[in-house]
Amino acid sequence: MKFVDEAIIKVEAGDGGNGCVSFRREKYIPKGGPDGGDGGDGGHVILVGDEGLNTLVDFRHKRLHRAERGQNGMSRQMYGRKGATLYVRVPVGTRVRDLDTEEVIGEILEEGQEMLVARGGKHGLGNIHFKSSTNRAPRRATSGTPGEKRNLSLELIVLADVGLLGMPNAGKSSLIAKMSHARPKVADYPFTTLYPNLGVVNMGQGRSFVIADIPGVIEGASEGAGLGLQFLKHLSRTRLVLHLVDIAPMDESVNPAEEVRQLIAEVEKYGGDLAQRERWLVLTKKDLLLDEEFEEKKQQLLENLDWKGPVFAVSSVSGEGVDELAQALMQHIESFDEPAENAVQTEEMPYDPTQS
Repeated sequence: MKFVDEAIIKVEAGDGGNGCVSFRREKYIPKGGPDGGDGGDGGHVILVGDEGLNTLVDFRHKRLHRAERGQNGMSRQMYGRKGATLYVRVPVGTRVRDLDTEEVIGEILEEGQEMLVARGGKHGLGNIHFKSSTNRAPRRATSGTPGEKRNLSLELIVLADVGLLGMPNAGKSSLIAKMSHARPKVADYPFTTLYPNLGVVNMGQGRSFVIADIPGVIEGASEGAGLGLQFLKHLSRTRLVLHLVDIAPMDESVNPAEEVRQLIAEVEKYGGDLAQRERWLVLTKKDLLLDEEFEEKKQQLLENLDWKGPVFAVSSVSGEGVDELAQALMQHIESFDEPAENAVQTEEMPYDPTQS
């Protein structure tokens, strides 16, 4: 299935049903009086998180989502039926924005989470509500109110614990394939990754984490070059970013330290807090160098970058260093989940879509 991470849709809640003007007409019942019932409320439009979905491609084909209208009121004080609420299933990780106001309505982050995006119209009143001692035959009823209509932008941001960042051919797809059961396309030419890939790294005994691979980012990406900038948003929810660097580039004129600086500059131009996200340096393709040559290039790179953070060296071909990296990532992620001492416990209120 084609990966689509952006879509524009229109949602329309149902209009409220109109009230009814009616008078009771039955044999042997003189002066029956007004008996027009109320209309029914219009149906809401609610987005629901679904972990079984991983793309917004369906919304490229169906852009209009309309809830049911409330039924009109009827005679004999019969009220109209409420319009059915329309539930629209979206992938977990979807951010919803109102195109007309540019307001971010919210995000769907859990399976089954509901978000009210269009409220149905209110019902109209029948003439039974307008009778009085001075007006015993009211011929007045009210119409139902229109349901809300909105133009929405859906933006899918994948949920992962660890994100891979690097130039094309830095070995990101090879690493995620080695660490997990994900099978991204791997080839000896740039831009083999055209869309994000997710892999689950299983460490045994119920311990696992999710790793995300995005297309490589190149110089000039902030001006639209390449594919990586379009997918940088998928790293915005990760807890940790692995900055992959090819320590043995085939082109000897390539300077790994300069590539790192270029990539950091593009990330900073992208904006947001991604540039401040914790980042580990991972040197890939270690198997292409002798140990002495590798150590020399490693020290030269770290000195040029003045790197102070964690550094790992891996080979996705031989598997060298991959297990050590996975163990370090698992321990680091588990440290996020440990409860802080003297933390204030707060009770989360249940979500009520009718109060949105």
